[in-house]
Amino acid sequence: MPRIKPAFILASIAIYILSAQEPGSLAKPAIGETQPDVFEQVYRTVDQDFLAPDFKGIDWQALREKHKPRADSAQSPLERASVINEMLAALQTSHTRLYVPGEPAYHQLLGIFLAGNDALRLKLQETQPGASPRYSGIGIFTEMRDGKTFLRAILDGSPASQAGLLVGDQLLEADGQPFHLATSFAGKAGKPVELLVQRTPDPDSRMQVTVEPKMLDGATMFLDAMNASTRIIERNGRQVGYLHIWSYAGQEYQRALEQTLLFGSLKDTDALVLDLREGWGGASPVYLNLFTSRTIGVTATGRDGSRFSFRSGWQKPVVLLVNGNTRSGKELLAYGFRRYGVGPVVGSTTAGAVVQGRLTAMDDGSLLYLAVGDVQLDGGLRLEGLGVTPDIEVPFALAYAQGADPQKDRAVEVALELAEQL
Repeated sequence: MPRIKPAFILASIAIYILSAQEPGSLAKPAIGETQPDVFEQVYRTVDQDFLAPDFKGIDWQALREKHKPRADSAQSPLERASVINEMLAALQTSHTRLYVPGEPAYHQLLGIFLAGNDALRLKLQETQPGASPRYSGIGIFTEMRDGKTFLRAILDGSPASQAGLLVGDQLLEADGQPFHLATSFAGKAGKPVELLVQRTPDPDSRMQVTVEPKMLDGATMFLDAMNASTRIIERNGRQVGYLHIWSYAGQEYQRALEQTLLFGSLKDTDALVLDLREGWGGASPVYLNLFTSRTIGVTATGRDGSRFSFRSGWQKPVVLLVNGNTRSGKELLAYGFRRYGVGPVVGSTTAGAVVQGRLTAMDDGSLLYLAVGDVQLDGGLRLEGLGVTPDIEVPFALAYAQGADPQKDRAVEVALELAEQL
């Protein structure tokens, strides 16, 4: 298997953290303004660099001819990107999408890729001066079902969490206007926004929820949420630690996990639930070593007789929690958990989004995330399009869930059962 750089194994997210674009960033270009032919640039880049030279049997040129007229007549960068993404979706490959300035995922990708990538930074300085990973939002994931927008997940410690929004809420309006993924929080950081939500199938359950968006930083927001997620669940005299890794796109997440498990608040818990649902991938397979390698016990004794002990790895039960938005490098960990019996995997089948991806800035400042390399495990297994099936499958009914999380509840039960067997 080729060496996989963590930054290249990021997850493609089809459900984005809601936030707003910078004012005007998705607007129609000014009259007379010359626009780069981004459609052609995307087409050529894919033609040259896509991981499959035969485009998986798809007639790539025919797709160009089909979508080009619509792209040329698009009235805004967002509308044009929508057409381009229809064309890219025909390739049926993860890590393959165009993001435009103002989309939440655009800023998240900048937060992940800009550090240490001088070429990308230089290109964006030329085409998108002031491009920043910061944007106004409330820290939620959403999903469209039957034309309705439902709140799928909430970042720990986010404005949405503080406002009392619940997973399963249907989002109807923001400040009296129809709720829209890309516009509802535009320019409203630090200002109250009135959301109209529906909590059950009954329209009488509609309520107003006041939330105050803030500037979210794509480079730090997921680490902040990870740290805020850490908690201890106590039942029947046992303690289960819980931690949610929303993004694994950087070694800082693994360092934070190790610190918490080996030295921090979860050090003395009896078992662990590690939640890898939602967000970005990026995990390296070597991260399994925290749970599978032989460990060394260390005890330090001070002059006053005080003692501090720790082990170099986690030796107690661990349960991995996954779902259909557990992607990319996170899926490698789920695969490793099952292959080596590290611990039970609970939830639903992962996304099947495991290829090498590369981020390229287009001439208008948009970002093309493109699958450029196939990934095989153990000499031939491809998780792309397949995913990892959990040991214990737990369905999740999103619509009007009222904050219920049966997958997490089951994972905690399994962890307690394992702890009681020690």
